[in-house]
Amino acid sequence: MGFLQEFREFAVKGNVVDMAVGIILGASFNKIVNSMVNDILMPPIGMALGEVEFKDLQVVLKAAGVDESGAATPEVAMRYGMFINTVIEFLIVAMSVFFVIKVMNRVLRARSAAKPA
Repeated sequence: MGFLQEFREFAVKGNVVDMAVGIILGASFNKIVNSMVNDILMPPIGMALGEVEFKDLQVVLKAAGVDESGAATPEVAMRYGMFINTVIEFLIVAMSVFFVIKVMNRVLRARSAAKPA
């Protein structure tokens, strides 16, 4: 069996199509989670912290400046606000996947229990 024929058989299997659909939906879901965290959850948290934009929270290690040759040097900072945003996004995605898997397992168990042996 040639490489191209083997690849064609792999590519037309239903699992590959299902995986592609899953990746596309996952990318869209990621955009929804990003928007939820950045546009819905973090503004009230920032307001509670004193009208601060939460994603802008950082510890500046070295301020921006100009070196001896007159070239601008960038600021060096630990952006812990962005890190916390990312952690919250991860937790939302992880919880969502957990709940989807939990529901799928419950449905599969109910189907297998309903089938006669």
